[in-house]
Order: sequence, then structure tokens, then C-alpha cells
Amino acid sequence: MPKKELVGKVVSNKMQNTVVVAVENYFPHPKYEKQIVRTKKFQAHDAANKCQIGDVVRIQECPPISKMKHFQVLEIVGSKRDTSVAIEEGGI
Repeated sequence: MPKKELVGKVVSNKMQNTVVVAVENYFPHPKYEKQIVRTKKFQAHDAANKCQIGDVVRIQECPPISKMKHFQVLEIVGSKRDTSVAIEEGGI
């Protein structure tokens, strides 16, 4: 069975080698069909401490690292720093 991969936004990086990633799941309401958003937070292992708050990251399931950590950061998909640089240069 393949390992689960999720994409979410970093909401906390205050711990050593750990980030908290909020993953949003959209689904229709059973009766009214309106799109509902459910957010779940996962703790993920970030060995390099590169992730900053606001970054969009891809996390992958792994064997348990600690009581709460069962995911590891694969890559930083989008960075908050990238958009701020573009705004300073007048690109956006």
C-alpha cells in the first residue's frame, strides 16, 4: 500500500525539527451539497528546520518518530518568502 501524501500550510514551527501542518479537506454537505471545509493539523518532521510559517509543504506518512509525529516533510511547494520578494521587486 502506498504511503499517504498530503499538501498543507505550515501554521507553527516553534518546535525543534517539527512543524505543524494544517491540511484542508473539501467535501459536499450530504443534504445541502454546499462545499464544507474541514481542517486537520498534523505534526511533521522537518530535519533541516527550513519551513517557515505560511509555507505550503508536501508531507508523507512515515513510521512513528514520536508520540504525535507520523509524517515527514518531503518538499516546500510554495513559500511565503517567494511572494514577498516578488512584491518588493514590483512583480506582483
